[in-house]
Amino acid sequence: MNRIDKTVVFKTLRDAHLAQILDIELGMVQQRVLMAAGTNQFVFNCTEPVKEYLLKEGTDPRYGARHLKRAIERNLVFPLANLVATGQVKLGDFVRVDMASENKMIFVKEAENAMAPVLLERYGAVSANQPSARGARAAANSRRDFGAPSPGVAESK
Repeated sequence: MNRIDKTVVFKTLRDAHLAQILDIELGMVQQRVLMAAGTNQFVFNCTEPVKEYLLKEGTDPRYGARHLKRAIERNLVFPLANLVATGQVKLGDFVRVDMASENKMIFVKEAENAMAPVLLERYGAVSANQPSARGARAAANSRRDFGAPSPGVAESK
């Protein structure tokens, strides 16, 4: 009854595998943000130094990526949640996460309301008839904060 039938040997995860796991986990965090109720939907992007820091904090040779989720929650999700709770990040904002120093991450709002029309259309967080949605759409259409226009779309002045 208490016999060992087979022995399974797990190989150590390589750096490429750990990076893939990190990208999957960051994608899941972004999905959680986009599925949030109300007007708390925004887009964030982590730079390579941030990803390296999260991998350093969340992995070790013996246990692999077992602690990666905890490191992402502690270093990324909790600070983003604080920004949302204090009203510093709102619907449609684009936040870049970068490293300020060796052990300190910074969160820079690259664009305000730039993604609001897309988020409203895709996820329907706020009815398109509400004034806040119309204002967000007008703000996004009146300025170009980042990215290039789509091919075939004329830029209005």
